[in-house]
Amino acid sequence: MTVKTLTLHGRRLRLHDHLPHASESDEAVVLLHGIAGSAETWAPVLERCARLGRRVLALDLPGHGESEAPRADYGLGALASTVRDVLAVSGVRHATVVGHSLGGGIALQFAYQFPEMCDRLVLVGSAGLGPEVSPVLRAAALPGAPATMALAVNRVTLALARAAARLGRRLGGSLKTETRELVRHFASLADPARRRAFLFIARSLIDLRGQRASAVDKLYLAEAVPVLLVWGERDPLIPVAHGRRTAALLPNSHLTVLENVKHFPHVAEPDRFCALLNEFLAETAPARLTLDDVVTRLTTPEPLA
Repeated sequence: MTVKTLTLHGRRLRLHDHLPHASESDEAVVLLHGIAGSAETWAPVLERCARLGRRVLALDLPGHGESEAPRADYGLGALASTVRDVLAVSGVRHATVVGHSLGGGIALQFAYQFPEMCDRLVLVGSAGLGPEVSPVLRAAALPGAPATMALAVNRVTLALARAAARLGRRLGGSLKTETRELVRHFASLADPARRRAFLFIARSLIDLRGQRASAVDKLYLAEAVPVLLVWGERDPLIPVAHGRRTAALLPNSHLTVLENVKHFPHVAEPDRFCALLNEFLAETAPARLTLDDVVTRLTTPEPLA
């Protein structure tokens, strides 16, 4: 797995890129992390995915991880365009897009904007499929949210939290895998630039009533795209009901709900997740849509109810 830095539009982006010596196909898999995350969230599955015989790419989205966090457009359309640009300069013309949480919303937007490049969709606890969302995320829309976050998550409070965690480990305690991952996500917000990016994204997608951004009315355009939905039964941030409703709207999709798993199925059960992904890739053919295909579906009456 090669880690490199790309410069796109004058800004740095970090990319993990695995290119097998003898690839079995021209298909690639691109992994998109969630809000406040980074490509590191895929660490439990990157090596396993790399064994699939396909090229695997995982990037730090703008404002996340080791990528730059400029004052810029962090809307789904802009982020999907960034994914397109990364794939294009990496020589990838077709990809299975795997998105977790915010990354799922970006994957859906990518399929909408660039259908000719989207072979398949894998949506993991995905955003953009219903209004219901955790009150913690809705709170980002409150007027005082920037100041509150700055007081709650900063370098001082992060240092105190790490000291408490070290003490807890010495006393024999430990955090569960998904809890550690969630803490790592929130810890990234101690950086002012990443905190600003978080607020830009959250406020562009969520208000006090829940998620505004929704792909549900456009799902009919993805009827020909193989879709795998993976959800944690106990997801407290984005409810599993979103996955079940989406599976009902896309009869050819496949939904797997993992018991005793919350918002990070790929972290909680990486072996199971990779097995599901491998099976999905092996048993489905890439969509390879053209603009004519999209026009035909756009003009067909009675889209998905």
